Amino acid sequence: MYSKDEVRELKKRFWDGLSAYAETYPELQDRRHKFMLHNTRLKGVAMMFDATRDGAYVILEISHRNEDQQQKLYNHFCEYRDLLEAEFDTSLVWDTNYVRDCGKRVIRIYCSKSGIDIHRQEQWEEFYSFMVANMIRLENGFRQVKAMWDMWEG
Repeated sequence: MYSKDEVRELKKRFWDGLSAYAETYPELQDRRHKFMLHNTRLKGVAMMFDATRDGAYVILEISHRNEDQQQKLYNHFCEYRDLLEAEFDTSLVWDTNYVRDCGKRVIRIYCSKSGIDIHRQEQWEEFYSFMVANMIRLENGFRQVKAMWDMWEG
């Protein structure tokens, strides 16, 4: 069992390792920021990673303050689901009722890999390869769906 400080240090090393791993990807080497994450240029939409004792997650989250706008965004992603999922081998998970730890309900579209544990450093390479490859896929699909949104809203 790890102490709180040990867990904090372990997670810091993990995320630093992910950043270093991403540097080795040819698709990411010329990019100033390796991943889009919160800089989607679509209000209420962010991309994120999560790594837990249960597995790895690559997530697109719709969390607009205005519930009508949040639903409108979700409907747009549903309409272009094929574009978003095109590069994935399997369908993404579409969770319309995800509740964050703080109690806020958001919509999450994600892929995950179970059976790996962030506390097992020997599995970090597995985390990294899954997370980086799938974030690249998610960003590619997102860019296409966002282009449709820009045309639709423009």
